[in-house]
Amino acid sequence: MRKLLSVLLAGVLLFPLGVAGADALLVNGAGASFPYPIYSKWFDEYHKKFPDIQINYQSIGSGGGIRQVLAGTVDFGATDGPMTDGQLGQAKTKILHFPTVLGADVPTYNIPGVTGELNFTPEALAGIFLGKVTKWNDPAIAGANRGVNLPAADIVVIHRSDGSGTTYIWADYLSKVSEEWKTRVGKGMSVNWPVGLGGKGNEGVSGLVKQTPNSIGYVELIYAVQNNLPYGRVRNSSGSFVKADLASVTAAAAGAAKSMPDDFRVSITDPPGKNAYAIASFTWLLIPSEIQDAKKREVLVGFLRWMLTEGQKHAAPLAYAPLPKEVVDKEMKALAQIR
Repeated sequence: MRKLLSVLLAGVLLFPLGVAGADALLVNGAGASFPYPIYSKWFDEYHKKFPDIQINYQSIGSGGGIRQVLAGTVDFGATDGPMTDGQLGQAKTKILHFPTVLGADVPTYNIPGVTGELNFTPEALAGIFLGKVTKWNDPAIAGANRGVNLPAADIVVIHRSDGSGTTYIWADYLSKVSEEWKTRVGKGMSVNWPVGLGGKGNEGVSGLVKQTPNSIGYVELIYAVQNNLPYGRVRNSSGSFVKADLASVTAAAAGAAKSMPDDFRVSITDPPGKNAYAIASFTWLLIPSEIQDAKKREVLVGFLRWMLTEGQKHAAPLAYAPLPKEVVDKEMKALAQIR
């Protein structure tokens, strides 16, 4: 699968935008790197289906996507953390959230001599990113990994340097499981990190972890898979150590799917359920409710309809969980709000 992903991403990055001809309609979007692999696949597949439509997407982080959609410099944005009420209040036109797939933040690490899957408790993860757990053989880590020869090496923490929905998901989770994190750091797309080095995008964090011995970072699942980085199991609210995969991410959304709010802004970190992965999230496209260009409006509505139906089959091969049926049905009705 890693080889397939490398070919896929290389193909998207090298895809000649001009091949559709001078009359092609270009739609521009920007935002989250968390869903970039699936968005790249979708926009490429949609272009194959409709050669006269080209959707261009820049993976600049959720914060950048929100800023650009508010400024009106892109036709749509993308984020892994829902816009706040304050941000929505700044919009000249109402911004709609459309969930696209489900993904997971995973703790990925590079410990020389340790290649297996480590277990992480919520306390250990909070302690590491607060700068209180500083050695790999600290009892907070070793206690959940008996039999693993963890070194007495200093932990190098890697985090995002840009405004990031991946950070929002991570910090949202830590705020739920650690009172100290909640009061000292809190949640947001950008936070005041107590410790660590910054990397830009999921690409930057995974690259830094890969080249830095004894490091740990958080990335969207597919970036750990693509870069051949080990990633750990996380103890969930039911006390089970669960690895992020299609089934466990789907399980994390089970409760939220049935009670999804009308604006689709919801957090599913630290969910109930023995088999649920603890650090999962929906990711959203941000679509203006009023689009003056009738052709672009038609393209975006058409793409969203395709994404919610045929497009969902592309999610699982790229390590994302498809949307629950209840959410798809609700979104199909919400398309009528785009005018």
